[in-house]
Amino acid sequence: MAPVGTYDYDLAVIGGGSGGLACAKEAVNLGAKVTVLDYVTPSPQGTKWGLGGTCVNVGCIPKKLMHQAALLGESIHEAVAYGWEVPSLDAIKINWPALTEAVQNHIKSVNWVTRVDLREKKIDYVNGLGEFKDPHTLIATLKNGSKKEITAKNIVIAVGGRPHYPDIPGAVEYCISSDDIFSLGHPPGKTLVVGAGYIGLECAGFLNSLGYPATVLVRSVPLRGFDQQMAQAVTSEMEQKGVVFHNKCVPLSVEKLETGQLKARWQNTETQERGEDVFDTVLMATGRYALTKTLNLEAAGVTCVSNSGKIIAETEQTNVSNIYAVGDVLEGKPELTPVAIHAGRLLARRMFAGATQPMDYDNVATTVFTPLEYGCVGLSEETALARHGADKVEVYHAFYKPTEFFIPQRNIRNCYLKAVALREAPQRILGLHFVGPVAGEVIQGFAAAVKCGITMEQLMNTVGIHPTVAEEFTRLNITKRSGKDPNPASCCS
Repeated sequence: MAPVGTYDYDLAVIGGGSGGLACAKEAVNLGAKVTVLDYVTPSPQGTKWGLGGTCVNVGCIPKKLMHQAALLGESIHEAVAYGWEVPSLDAIKINWPALTEAVQNHIKSVNWVTRVDLREKKIDYVNGLGEFKDPHTLIATLKNGSKKEITAKNIVIAVGGRPHYPDIPGAVEYCISSDDIFSLGHPPGKTLVVGAGYIGLECAGFLNSLGYPATVLVRSVPLRGFDQQMAQAVTSEMEQKGVVFHNKCVPLSVEKLETGQLKARWQNTETQERGEDVFDTVLMATGRYALTKTLNLEAAGVTCVSNSGKIIAETEQTNVSNIYAVGDVLEGKPELTPVAIHAGRLLARRMFAGATQPMDYDNVATTVFTPLEYGCVGLSEETALARHGADKVEVYHAFYKPTEFFIPQRNIRNCYLKAVALREAPQRILGLHFVGPVAGEVIQGFAAAVKCGITMEQLMNTVGIHPTVAEEFTRLNITKRSGKDPNPASCCS
C-alpha cells in the first residue's frame, strides 16, 4: 500500500455515470486531483455505449425522447379535432431507424461533451474496468487487456447497475433489455415486456404508442413500491390504449422459432395456468443488480455489502474510512439520477471542503413516464397509513379534466390526484400524487413545497394558475373519509 502523501490522486472514482462524474467535478472545483475510471461491458446482445452512465446512454434521456416521440404521434391524431387538416391519418407511422438514429446522435453528442468537460477540468479519464488491490490502490484493465495501477487517498464507488435476466431458458440468448431497446437495429414489432416496474411500463407504453403491440407480464403488482391506487390508474390507461397485461405471471422460457420470432411461455403463480404467444421481441425488465462483484471489494476490506450486492452506507461512507459509494449501487436509496448527482456533490464537499451536510434521501420526487405520466413526492397512501395509522391520516383526492383533453374527447377517467396528510391541523402533507399529462413538470415545484413542510391549509390557500393541470392540487377539498364524489362538477367555479 502506498504511504500517505504519495498517492497519485486525491480522489479516484470508479464509474463515469451521473453520481461519479458529479462527485469528480465538484472535487476538482475544490482543488482535488481526480481520476475517473469507466468501462462498459457489452450487454448479452452486444450493445455498448460511451461515457456518461445509464441515464445518458440507456436510461432517462433516451427513454424521455422515445416517450416524446410517442406523444407526438398521438398529437397528430388529436390535431384533426382541433381543425388541422392531416392528409391521411392511416399513413402516419413511425420510422424506427430514423427515431433510433436521432436518439443515438443526441446521446453521442452528450458523450462527447462529457469527455471534453473532463479534459477541460483536468480530470484524468481512464477507459478501463477498475478493481481494488488494496484500500488505496486500483487496477484498471484497459480495452487492450493491459493493466494500469492507480493509487488514491479517497475512492468513490459509483458503478451503478445493469439489467437482471431471469434464470430461464432463452433469456440471455434471445431477449433484450433496456440496455438494447434504444439502439435496436430493427423495428421491435410485437413485444413482450417481462416485468411491471417503471422501466417495464415505460417501455411497454412508448412501444405501444409507436405502433408496436405490447404485452406485459406482471409478477406481483405494477409499480411495486409506488402508491398502488395511482399504479392502477397508470395501468388502466395503458390497457385502454391497447397494452395487454398478464397479472401474477412469471416467464418460463423463450424459444427462437425458424421464422426468427420468439415463442414465450409463462405461468400464473396463483392458478398455475400456463400461457404462450409468439413475439418479435422479448424485453426483460425484471430489475437491476449492482456491479460490485467485479470490484474485488474483499481486497480493500469493504464488507458492508448486502445479499443483493449493494453497498450499505448510510452516509455514503463504507466500513473502510477512505472508501465511499454513491448512486444506484447503494442499498435502500432511490435509484434516480438527480439523487446520485446531489449525493456526489455533497460527498465531495465533505471530503475536500470541510462541509458537514449529509444527503437527505427523504421526500425525493420522481415521475414514471408512461403514456399518462405519474409524478409523486413523499409517502404513498399505504406507507402513510402503516406509519401513522388510519385515524391520524387524511387523504384528499379528486378526478379532473385537462382542458386540452376536451376537444379531441380524450379519456379522462384516469386523470386523478391526491394529497396524503396528517389529520391533525394544520395537516402537514406527507405525500402528493398526480396521474396526468406533464406529471414531472407538475410535481417538481410541489416537491420543494413538501420539502419545506407544506400543509393542506397552505395548499388550499394557494391560488392556482388557470387553466393548468397543476392547479388541481390547489383545488383539493374532498377527503376519502367523507365519502363524497371526487369527480369535478365544473371547470371555472
